[in-house]
Amino acid sequence: MKNLTTIIGFFAIIFFFQSCIKDDFIDDLTDAELRITTSIDTLAFEGEFQLEARFLNTIGQQENVPIEWESSNQEIITVDASGKLFGVSVGNAIITASTVYEDEIVRDSIFIAVAGNVNVQSVQSIFGVIETTTFYTLEGDFQFIETPTGVTLKIDDNYEASSSLPGLYVYLSNNRNSISGAHEISEVTTFSGSHEYDIDGVGFNDYNYIVYFCKPFNVKVGDAELNF
Repeated sequence: MKNLTTIIGFFAIIFFFQSCIKDDFIDDLTDAELRITTSIDTLAFEGEFQLEARFLNTIGQQENVPIEWESSNQEIITVDASGKLFGVSVGNAIITASTVYEDEIVRDSIFIAVAGNVNVQSVQSIFGVIETTTFYTLEGDFQFIETPTGVTLKIDDNYEASSSLPGLYVYLSNNRNSISGAHEISEVTTFSGSHEYDIDGVGFNDYNYIVYFCKPFNVKVGDAELNF
């Protein structure tokens, strides 16, 4: 009888998790994306800088594809086939990376100025909001900051999360509905107030979303978009 009670309790938990999801169906597909992952505000006159880009397919996984680079004004900045820039003269130009995927052109562009004799790269940061996707409490503001060794995720003091969630983990992902190929940050141990995660070896532009998953049941609990 004790074993039967345990089994019934286990299936009751599973049913509860399934029923608490707001969406009846979660589509794991996302738009294909080409992203320039390195950035520079100002390119030095006669200076050089190597740009890099990565392509993410419709399930948010990185895929090797041929990338074409183009400058809107080659009298200001030239760019070679590998994405290497050269500052020709003072002014501004838009650098675009593009590829063809499933008969559609996918591209990303950045605006760069040429001035002075030193390349200038400013520290990048964004603000956003964490929101629940279930009936569990999960909410709060955050700041995502570039660091010399990776990124820092700072959660503000208005953060609240239900402490009754078993095995809640936070990830960086390129698919808001999946943690396949995601970067696991940490198990959640703080359920109220400000805290932060220092994440080494991760680029500022590497991921599109912060996602919270109940790991034992593989259930998404909440997310936040990294709007670059």
